[in-house]
Amino acid sequence: MKLKYKAITKDNKIIRGIIEAKDEKEAVSYLRSKDLIPITVTLDTKYRLITYIPFFGKVGQGDLVLFTRQLAVMLNSGLTLSNSLHILKEQTGNNLMLDVINRIVTDTEEGKTFSYAISRNPDVFSQIYFSIIKSAETSGLLDKALLRLADNLEKQVKLENTIKGALLYPLIIIILMIAVVFIMMTVVIPQLSAVYKSLDVKLPLPTQIVIAFSNFFLIFWPFLIGIFIISIFIFRRWHKTEAGKLVIDNLLLKIPVFGNLIAKIILTEFSRTLSLLIGSGTLVVDSLMQTSDTLGNIHYKNAVVDIAKKVENGVGIGDAISSYSLFPGVLIQLVKIGEQTGKLDETLMKASEYFEEETDQVIKTLTTAFEPLIMVTLGLGVAFLLISVITPIYSLISTIK
Repeated sequence: MKLKYKAITKDNKIIRGIIEAKDEKEAVSYLRSKDLIPITVTLDTKYRLITYIPFFGKVGQGDLVLFTRQLAVMLNSGLTLSNSLHILKEQTGNNLMLDVINRIVTDTEEGKTFSYAISRNPDVFSQIYFSIIKSAETSGLLDKALLRLADNLEKQVKLENTIKGALLYPLIIIILMIAVVFIMMTVVIPQLSAVYKSLDVKLPLPTQIVIAFSNFFLIFWPFLIGIFIISIFIFRRWHKTEAGKLVIDNLLLKIPVFGNLIAKIILTEFSRTLSLLIGSGTLVVDSLMQTSDTLGNIHYKNAVVDIAKKVENGVGIGDAISSYSLFPGVLIQLVKIGEQTGKLDETLMKASEYFEEETDQVIKTLTTAFEPLIMVTLGLGVAFLLISVITPIYSLISTIK
């Protein structure tokens, strides 16, 4: 990390500067080794601020993928881990990732293992990442494990970007619709209402509804926003409880179309992660337990934990999975084939590719269906507002004639 320091030289001069160090203790030791007497050592303000900015306060998935891929390539080409890490340190442009690499370099040079070094950065490297690296160090296949990790991370990033891309257009439209309605209810409609009232125009039902809603919104909008914020807070607190997760996660899986999409995303993650762990040499039961923590849905998590217990008692993975309706037949068959052929990691990877293709297809279908649905909804809303606004004006003009 970047640390600001103030120190005294041999000539009793005060100097200031910025130093790269793992922590304040390391910075103080370095300054003393240069015959400087440290006065203050603090975290650089710019560095401290950036850690609080969303999307800038942590290492992104793209940086992690690049780090993993480059390290795998360098190790595969014959470079030592130490040399590879030093090269990566020189090439990295992201200050946050640079700090992570500096900490890893320091730990490895002190004799710690690479897996231990990355375990000290849990915000960057997941438990799955750590387990695979630890198994690979034991087997001496670190470069191959890193290549598989890089492939897996790239697929995860691709899937996340596909989902975000599909949701971006509807989200923008919804936000714009809310903004337009807010402006209409708070600015336009009150002014028109005052005009209609002064002219004593008989208002049609749609106009009366819009004006009534506008008046209600003008009076109670602070309370509505307050209730909305409190409701979100209570909902999030409740969702963190066991009972809340069971109810919400069950409802999410039952939503038409979207529930199917969520299930396929979970199955993709389950198959890919389990394949990666088993392929790295992790025990099947341990692989299942670690995979359960990555699924994000408590019903799938509980099912995988139960499957792990059954496998520990001697039941085959395919037979254990078949006990749960959450897992489709194609996954069960592929797992059973993998168990019979001794290539479970490969069949699981094929299953993840199958579910990923299914996910892409569902997302494309949803995107295609969303566009006309949003346009129709937007058109109906605009038409209703126009009718509400124009009808009284038309009636007034007819009366004048």
